[in-house]
Amino acid sequence: MPLIIPSNSISAVGYEVDNSLRFNDGSSDYLSRTTSTPTSDKIGTYSFWFKRSHLGTTQNIFNNYIDASNYAFLRFDGSADRLEFFSLNGADDLSLRTARVFRDVSAWYHIVFRVDMTQSTSSNRLKFYVNGVEETSFTSTNYGVQNEVPSLFEASASGNNRIGTDETSTYHIDGYIAEAVYCDGQALDPTSFGEFDEDSSIWKPIDVSGLTFGTNGFYLDFENSGSLGNDKSGNGNNFTVNNLTSIDQTTDTPTNNFATWNPLDNYYGEGTTSEGNIRYTTGSTNQAPIPATIGVSSGKWYWEVKFVSDTGGYAMIGVASSQTTANNELGHNSTDYAYVSGTGQYRNNDGYTSYGNTYSTGDIIGVALDLDNNALYFSKNGTWQNSGDPESGASKTGAISITAPSSTNYGVYLPALSDFGSNTVVFDGNFGNPPFTISSGNSDGNGYGLFEYQPPSGYLALCTKNLATDG
Repeated sequence: MPLIIPSNSISAVGYEVDNSLRFNDGSSDYLSRTTSTPTSDKIGTYSFWFKRSHLGTTQNIFNNYIDASNYAFLRFDGSADRLEFFSLNGADDLSLRTARVFRDVSAWYHIVFRVDMTQSTSSNRLKFYVNGVEETSFTSTNYGVQNEVPSLFEASASGNNRIGTDETSTYHIDGYIAEAVYCDGQALDPTSFGEFDEDSSIWKPIDVSGLTFGTNGFYLDFENSGSLGNDKSGNGNNFTVNNLTSIDQTTDTPTNNFATWNPLDNYYGEGTTSEGNIRYTTGSTNQAPIPATIGVSSGKWYWEVKFVSDTGGYAMIGVASSQTTANNELGHNSTDYAYVSGTGQYRNNDGYTSYGNTYSTGDIIGVALDLDNNALYFSKNGTWQNSGDPESGASKTGAISITAPSSTNYGVYLPALSDFGSNTVVFDGNFGNPPFTISSGNSDGNGYGLFEYQPPSGYLALCTKNLATDG
């Protein structure tokens, strides 16, 4: 079962996080700045909300580099997806690596790293907290000696205080960061940044604007698309933006989590995801589909897919409700449905039926999934195919009739993609946070998502706020 229930995502909170920043390791995205003498060279707290995309690669969340003998980083290690901290200061080093691994690509994690080298008890000098809970199991630890000065807090005059990579621009992150905070000179508990929801017990963000940030402290909320490194702490500790643009500002946040493609359900493992798991590039040999991270069993839902490029063969865009256990393209199984680029047909149960127009690279395919009436519609560049009318309700005008979710293997339908033939196809999904520039700007009826074409009335973006009320 590929569906991952998005943890750390709730529908109603007192404090809303409006934006995150999407990092793509393939385009070497990162933020950088210089620092000065800190408020404290022994005490500080970092807080990040993070949604992972790529696994199995070393990815630096935060990096401070002075020289080859003085540097520090906070990162996911590439060997086992563990969270680790390392600081080298001459001959002395500090380190902490969790036993826990972090491999959920659908969830937002809240990571707090607290340093207080003045503590007499060694294990109190370095602490990790994840989603409000202290990490207590580690594969390696070196807490140093009392009052040791870690390189993490040393002044970086060369711009090697970075978010999203290391000093050599090698270990880039691929994923989303929201509410990035550093409090210089304070050892804070996670309750300074979040709280447990009274109803769901899910860890959620709180307003951090009233914190004391210290000389080198910062607060990045990513709300200014023209200045993504803008520091809201009042210190003016702005970051320089490297290879990031306004399209990398998203509304996928800890308080409204959007669907992405799911690399954990990539049966043959040949296709690859990028751009925060929104872009999918198929392999040249295997054809098994990749689904999204969110599945639905009721309600009306809308998303778009841009057909970016291909090297021959067909693109297939649609929905799936069964596990692919062989090298079969989307629509091979009885509860999978695909709109086929080169023929304009739809494919289901290994058969083809006349449906609409062919489509090619550059076209945007809209998908309207009506699970109140078990109907599926596709549009090409805003025109519904087969004279379809997604707003027709029970009459299902021009619809593809689909099996009721309760009668499928999964009990839910998931957006899905594949190719057909010995070719490579690139797709850009848009569940409300497009990785490409669009010429218009349309949201669903609840005000969520950013789409090229207007979603039909009553059809919603696949995000947790909509799931809470309509899923």
